[in-house]
Parts: sequence; C-alpha cells; structure tokens
Amino acid sequence: QASLAESGGGSVQAGGSLRLSCLASEYTVGKYCMGWFRQSPGKGRVGVASILPDGTTKYIDSVKGRFTISQDNGANTLSLQMEDLKPEDTGMYYCAAASRWYSGPCEARAVTSYGFQGQGTQVTVSS
Repeated sequence: QASLAESGGGSVQAGGSLRLSCLASEYTVGKYCMGWFRQSPGKGRVGVASILPDGTTKYIDSVKGRFTISQDNGANTLSLQMEDLKPEDTGMYYCAAASRWYSGPCEARAVTSYGFQGQGTQVTVSS
C-alpha cells in the first residue's frame, strides 16, 4: 500500500513563500500521475497542480505563475514551490498519487480522484 508523507506547511504573510514536500513509500514517483490538492473551509477539495510521468505540469488558473510542481525520482519525492502566496491559498494541502488502475486524466482538477493521498500539511496565509 502506497504511503505519502507531506511536510513543509506553515504560516506566512501574503506575498511569502513556502515549499511543500511529499515523500513516497511503497510507490515509485514518476511512474504515474501525481499532484497536490487543497481543502479549505467552505470550499471543499480543489486540485491545484499535477505532473505527468514525462514531467509535463498542469495548474489551475489561480496558481499559474506562482506555484511550481516538481518530482525528484531519485529521492522519490514530490514538491510544490509556492510563491507570492495569497490569503485564498490557505488550506490543508495534500499530496496525491494515481494508482495503477487510475484511467482518468492527469489534469490538476482531477488530482482529488487519483487514489492515494497523504495526511496533509496546513498552509495559512495572513493578509
């Protein structure tokens, strides 16, 4: 069973930066689609970024130009670099990984359907 462990969350002021990391166990980073989604009070779960095995990245419009998703196959780690953070970016951020049976799209908005997820790391952005 795949295990995903997020780290790197915290509290920052608007305009600040954070880097989230996701260490995968019993799962090979770079083999299937992976991504990040967040859950915010009153907004539900929203996929924000995804990455395909070939390294192609996808983002929702609200984070384009500010967030960068990347994968390190050697370290078996997925990362999300977040710049120019805004209060609306506040939420619990989860790493997600597609199972071998996942047949849906590798789009950012589909991340919540991938199959495996971690426990999450909290990001709080104050104005």
